[in-house]
Amino acid sequence: MKNTLQAGVTGSATVDVDRERTIDFMGEKARVYATPMLVRDIEIACRELLGKHLDAGEDSVGTRVELDHLAATLMGMRVDLAVSIAEVKGRAVTFDIAGRDSVEPICRGRHTRFVVDVKTTEARLAAKAHKAGLS
Repeated sequence: MKNTLQAGVTGSATVDVDRERTIDFMGEKARVYATPMLVRDIEIACRELLGKHLDAGEDSVGTRVELDHLAATLMGMRVDLAVSIAEVKGRAVTFDIAGRDSVEPICRGRHTRFVVDVKTTEARLAAKAHKAGLS
């Protein structure tokens, strides 16, 4: 991890709510941004911000999401996600998240990611696959 990884660092992402990001279980007239897709987009935004402050061979994995999905966003709308590093505790990095569409705030929350060494993680997962009989 680079010394630039510290609380207060901010980033943003813009997401176009396309059909694949919407719910379908209430019919075509109620296609809105699905919460699981919002969580995915938040994780990507946080990972991309964090990646700018990691060394070669490092990456991160999500470990916790706390999210209030406050308002529906219609298919075809754009969402702006603001992410900021709230805390760095060893290899655990916690982000504050806020999102809004063109009409109103749509979410707020926290997300924690853990910085990992890719090669070490690959070895650990290979060992688990072997134990599980998957290799």
